[in-house]
Amino acid sequence: MRESERPVHESAILVGLEREGVSRWDVQDSLDELRQLAASAGATVADVVIQKLDHPTAPYYIGKGKAEEIARGGTGQSATTLIFDDELSPAQGRNLENLTSRKVLDRTQLILDIFARRARSREGRLQIELAQLQYLLPRLTRMWTHLSRQTGGIGTRGPGETQLEVDRRRVQERIARLERDLREVRKNRAVQREGRRRNHWPVASLVGYTNAGKSSLLNRLTGAGVSAEDRLFATLDPTTRQVVLPNRQKLLLTDTVGFIRKLPHTLIESFKATLEEVQLADLLVHVVDASHPQHAEQMAAVESTLKELNAMGKQTLLVFNKCDVVPHPDLIEGLLRQHPGSVAVSARTGEGIPALLEEFQIRLEAWRLKMRLALPHSESALLAEIHRVGHVLEVRYEDDGRTLVTAHIPPELAPRLAAWVLPPSEA
Repeated sequence: MRESERPVHESAILVGLEREGVSRWDVQDSLDELRQLAASAGATVADVVIQKLDHPTAPYYIGKGKAEEIARGGTGQSATTLIFDDELSPAQGRNLENLTSRKVLDRTQLILDIFARRARSREGRLQIELAQLQYLLPRLTRMWTHLSRQTGGIGTRGPGETQLEVDRRRVQERIARLERDLREVRKNRAVQREGRRRNHWPVASLVGYTNAGKSSLLNRLTGAGVSAEDRLFATLDPTTRQVVLPNRQKLLLTDTVGFIRKLPHTLIESFKATLEEVQLADLLVHVVDASHPQHAEQMAAVESTLKELNAMGKQTLLVFNKCDVVPHPDLIEGLLRQHPGSVAVSARTGEGIPALLEEFQIRLEAWRLKMRLALPHSESALLAEIHRVGHVLEVRYEDDGRTLVTAHIPPELAPRLAAWVLPPSEA
């Protein structure tokens, strides 16, 4: 285990708000997820605090009385850290730290910390550092409160203010460098995608809530060997592998980072180089943990993120995973009826995988064009390419020197074949 991944055992209090129009069940489920995030970051939860308020307060997010109660040690006395279920403003974080004398984190910081531990590739490390710095920049003042006694003004310019300006400039310069590096990453990805496009292979992106089993499904379908642990955000770096369907069609399948409710906007912005794979895919495979009691809310969170990525409206195949641990088979049947064209699988046992491959074939037939061609024998290289990237239904060699071919063709290849398309009277 790398040093950066060694868990730092801290004791934390989780804090959430039950706002008007939000059920306590939804708040509790969000805090249960926050508990899992805290565990992924190496923290144990000493207590959970839920306060009912119409909206967060400007000074402390929670009410001042509740903040003072935590500060007095009335709850979670052994806890060293407060973790809030929403993003705090710089002022709220500063006020809470001053009042409670504890380290204060919000959901965004927690997710950023987990991403920093899990990033493996250079691209992943660049993206997470950019997100961390974008989050840090407006909060630098909070880090220099120990020098706030400087009165400022002419002749009293304190070292705290000078250092703060230096730090801001350094952070902004580092952000600019990271953005330049990530633009290069995006260029390299575009070159890789263009290479794949030259093969005319359709591309499907696995999307879904974190821990829904996307990586396990990729491993089951391709033998990719991607880490697929039972924890949030186990996989950050995208992996693309080839799937050969039963009818010998080839499909490129890409695993992407999992989504989550309240996914920090800085992460979406920073991970655009990775998430472009979602935007440019021919098919989205939305993997859902059918065994999770809040799977409908998780599906809504994924759809919300896809909308932010401008990826809504793409052809999408719903895959209900973990059907082997759903307590009642009727629940799976109900989901399949509710979502026609969806498939239920178990990436762990392999149940439902043949049906999933068949559904891939059906979706690809809709994506490809059915063409009937009369190729001269001299175009043997073109015929070989049709076999390689298309789905050939029939080949017949005629005495007049032509080869009659009926095949499903990728749209990108169709213009090159236009000269040999048979008219309807002959087809």
